Amino acid sequence: MRNIPAELSKRYVEQGWWTSETLGQLLADGLQAAPDTGFHVHSAVRPFTGTFADVELRARRLAAGLRDRGVGPGDVVALQLPNWMEAAAAFWASAFLGAVTVPIVHFYGRKELGHIIATARPKVFISTAEFGRMTFQPDLCAEVPIVGLVGADERLCEEHGLSSFDELLADEPMTGTVATDPGGPALIAFTSGTTREPKGVIHSHQTLNCETRQLLANYPPGRGRQLTATPVGHFIGMLGAFLIPVLEGAPVDLCDVWDPGRVLELIERDGLSIGGGPPYFVTSLMDHPDFNDTHLAHFSTVGLGGSTVPAVVTRRLADLGLFVFRAYGSTEHPSITGSAPDAPEEKRLYTDGNVRPGVEIRLGPDGEIFSRGPDLCLGYTDDALTATSFDDEGWYRTGDIGVLDEDGYLTITDRTADLIIRGGENISALEVEEVLLSMPDILEAVVVAAPDARLGEHVAAVLRIRPGAALPTLDQVRAHFERAGVARQKWPEELLEVPAGQDFPRTASGKVQKFRVRQEVAATSAGAPRGIAASPK
Repeated sequence: MRNIPAELSKRYVEQGWWTSETLGQLLADGLQAAPDTGFHVHSAVRPFTGTFADVELRARRLAAGLRDRGVGPGDVVALQLPNWMEAAAAFWASAFLGAVTVPIVHFYGRKELGHIIATARPKVFISTAEFGRMTFQPDLCAEVPIVGLVGADERLCEEHGLSSFDELLADEPMTGTVATDPGGPALIAFTSGTTREPKGVIHSHQTLNCETRQLLANYPPGRGRQLTATPVGHFIGMLGAFLIPVLEGAPVDLCDVWDPGRVLELIERDGLSIGGGPPYFVTSLMDHPDFNDTHLAHFSTVGLGGSTVPAVVTRRLADLGLFVFRAYGSTEHPSITGSAPDAPEEKRLYTDGNVRPGVEIRLGPDGEIFSRGPDLCLGYTDDALTATSFDDEGWYRTGDIGVLDEDGYLTITDRTADLIIRGGENISALEVEEVLLSMPDILEAVVVAAPDARLGEHVAAVLRIRPGAALPTLDQVRAHFERAGVARQKWPEELLEVPAGQDFPRTASGKVQKFRVRQEVAATSAGAPRGIAASPK
């Protein structure tokens, strides 16, 4: 765990950011206050219509079943499920037990899942037999004591000695919540970054509860019934689906597949709206041929973040009459800046906001952003990574570059981290490079973020090819990544080649100047000639 100075801890308690309330207590109180609130899953394979009380009953039966099997405070419960009712029941059950929940994005591949299970060492793993490209892989869970599958047939469970999800449910629900240390770990969220493998970010009950209240307080009123499309295995999807609505007493609407045409039908039929997230979720609806003014009427408020937010997107949405605001944060520090509802329009559209209550930021000599606050995580599962990312005064090194205007509003301009943020998902450039280098004809690979009108950014790979060999096709590269078990969102979507006789731009010590490669890739994406005009060898 990182060092949290005593004066900071004291301040967070005195100012009410940190309390003795556990995550389980926050959920139990919120569910009890609004038991008849609607809970809907819009899915072709596992639709569900019910109430908070219906899902809570399932959660409490699961909590009782897991408690009977020896699960309690501090035990790790890992969940890899799509946006289904069972994901909510499992998340709430884990919180009631005081366990440490590990949400896993359902489309993570074998490589990522194997690393997460080996790192988190869960006592419980709840998943599904099959969904889309996701298939349960029993060998990865061989050391996990309790494995439950949603929708699994008896043959599969018997073959591998597993339980179906329903078999884990006790007849009588557990009452109350199990006491645990509110300052202790409540959740480990795995997120990609500059490292080869996903980083395990540890949050406490205090940091998660603070973040839940922080986000809700910044939401404009009258948002209506909102659809959560971001995967609940992702940190912000989990917050938006399973925590904030419970605290607010607002309906939960989930969809497990993003189909813009289908979502437009739901908007028109059920009066749903999209609250925001990465720009792609909103722009893909507005670019759909079926989109019309009837749908637009449901988009009163749009909050954008989790990915690069182009000014052209915020301007377009504002010109349609929407209330638009941007926010900045990460899994490590979820709410660093954001624009309040009463902020001037130019600040909401063209900056990433000012610091949230209780949060502090400072800029290093090169503009790198350092932050600290009551919603900042406890550190990483990797002690060495924690040591390099946090200092003894409680500051977190974000890896992002920004500028502050005279009113204290922050604008992100670049990042020092070797990272691509595609539709809100972090992708390690180093990981993609290593998979590319296992292809025999690739001598050197440099992976950078390329601008993307829909997703904010996508993966672009610039390659030096063995003499006499041809640049591989995208189909060949994708087949190679699929064989390597890498999640699809990490696959390169753009390939460029360093011309024969030339080299990457480099420093005097021979290191590739990635900022120059990014600039040239951006120019190429904007219509310049393909290929990287680099230094002669």
